[in-house]
Amino acid sequence: MSRQSIWAPKVLALIRGGNSTAAIAQIKVAPTVKDLQELRKLLTTARLMAAHPQVAEVIDDMVAALSAPRLHRAP
Repeated sequence: MSRQSIWAPKVLALIRGGNSTAAIAQIKVAPTVKDLQELRKLLTTARLMAAHPQVAEVIDDMVAALSAPRLHRAP
């Protein structure tokens, strides 16, 4: 059984607190795509996605980056 990640609610708390710079930094080091999708869902539910377009853009970029296959690996 997997445990529920607490990463998304913590980042949501940063955004609600007005510290979107720290939230963006956390989004850039997000653990998984699933966590980013959960954060997007929480932001949409809280109606904060439109108020923070830069956060929404970073989420989209990181989902794309984490979803893309690795082109090469270090030897």
